[in-house]
Amino acid sequence: MVNQVEFTLPEFSKGCHLITSYVEAKLGTLPDQGVLNVFIKHSSAGLTINENADPSVREDMNLILDKMVPERDPDYTHTMEGPDDMPAHGKASLTGASLTIPISNGQLNLGTWQGIYLCEFRKYGGARRMVLTVYY
Repeated sequence: MVNQVEFTLPEFSKGCHLITSYVEAKLGTLPDQGVLNVFIKHSSAGLTINENADPSVREDMNLILDKMVPERDPDYTHTMEGPDDMPAHGKASLTGASLTIPISNGQLNLGTWQGIYLCEFRKYGGARRMVLTVYY
């Protein structure tokens, strides 16, 4: 069986943000066993799973991604949408547009210190559309 829900996250500033609670709030009752696919319908933001306890991890993740894919590189040709757009596409490719999370005993089977991150790579990315699909 498959259940699917689409929803819009609120607008977030540039950076890495914990969205686990937003996802869980949209899921409702989960099966005893299954798999959740989390998908973001955008090409300038991404998803990842990482530490959910210390906020400095999110700050450092953003710093690492900014160093890997800097703004204003003179070699970029896709520049009409602003200096943060092409780097946002590159970072979104590095982080990815979807996550697969096991469901066990009716809950997301994340590690103790794991949370779902929205990685917003635009300064003004706007609200982001998400699709949650539960397979069981």
